Amino acid sequence: MGWKVAVVGATGQVGREMLNILAERQFPADTVAALASPKSIGTEVSYGETTLKIQSLEDYDFRGTDIALFSAGGSVSAKWAPKVAAAGCVVVDNSSHFRMEPDVPLIVPEVNAHALGNFRKRNIIANPNCSTAQLVVALKPLHDFAKIRRVVVSTYQSVSGAGNKGMDELFNQTRGLFVNDTVEPKKFPKQIAFNVIPHIDVFMDDGFTKEEWKMAAETRKILDPDIALTATCVRVPVFVGHSEAVNIEFENPITVDQAREILREAPGLMVVDRREDGGYITPLECVGDYATFVSRIRRDPTVADGKGLALWCVSDNLRKGAALNAVQIAEILVARHLKQAA
Repeated sequence: MGWKVAVVGATGQVGREMLNILAERQFPADTVAALASPKSIGTEVSYGETTLKIQSLEDYDFRGTDIALFSAGGSVSAKWAPKVAAAGCVVVDNSSHFRMEPDVPLIVPEVNAHALGNFRKRNIIANPNCSTAQLVVALKPLHDFAKIRRVVVSTYQSVSGAGNKGMDELFNQTRGLFVNDTVEPKKFPKQIAFNVIPHIDVFMDDGFTKEEWKMAAETRKILDPDIALTATCVRVPVFVGHSEAVNIEFENPITVDQAREILREAPGLMVVDRREDGGYITPLECVGDYATFVSRIRRDPTVADGKGLALWCVSDNLRKGAALNAVQIAEILVARHLKQAA
């Protein structure tokens, strides 16, 4: 007997990817329900070799459903996740709404799966921000070896992080520029085609954006509250795949060779680090892959006593940054924490 799963926000980029990954990884589900707003009722979405018809979230009865994967935005999660959790269904939420609540586990399975033990307090588990997820997968094994004190990260985030509208805007602006049409920003504050925008999410009083704040706050919650982190988050004209340039200061010395070997052995990571033309991974090459890729590992000479490293980190943000991470959480739930009804 398999499990009963619902995907909320199944018409969006991440929701569709959740369905793809559930099928690819042969998640042991007898029933998978694809849910969205009433306006999407009857729309068909792919689930492996079959198709599912969208059902209305507002009319769906979650009693008897084991796990609900949410990717429909913060307002939907705020309204519906507590109701779904109260019906006995475990919610894995991809929005930012619950991430920093102390009684909601914020989980990246390769990093802090042990924290899932507290999920029954709310029956809600939070997925981290896409840029945070890939970063902490790379930081965790290095932190275990040499203890990280400080991280400086600059992100190069694809437009798919802003959803379907972000991808449409890049496509339409690029096409428009080639045919001399007027390019008018709608989803983004400035033209994204052939440009980069150092602004993701809203600005905060200290001058950082909320995306930058999320990376610092979520890394501390997931990995270690003593890690200092500062980020600059940039939107780039790439459809899928987030990249990060990371500088790390450690409490103890660590060599490049040690770091490379540690990362090669760590779960969820692939090291492609050849010091030659093309000896690194770009966002284009990571699309569709489960792994987080690390390249350009080198000593940071501005940090004394061999306690600094710089590296390049790339991942498919729709997968590890969102859908894959949620499915991995569901896999751990059914393997270790949930019991099926007799």
